[in-house]
Amino acid sequence: MDNVRFAQTIKNARLKKGYTQSQLADLLKVSNKTISKWETGVSQTKRY
Repeated sequence: MDNVRFAQTIKNARLKKGYTQSQLADLLKVSNKTISKWETGVSQTKRY
């Protein structure tokens, strides 16, 4: 998945659930900054 599509998917899923970036970060045990990077396409999660 390319960065733009990944970013859009993450943000759309978060908004659909009604979560803030902070709430999603808490659920996933990552920082707010990580969520922001994912949603702007700066970074992606590691693929296992």
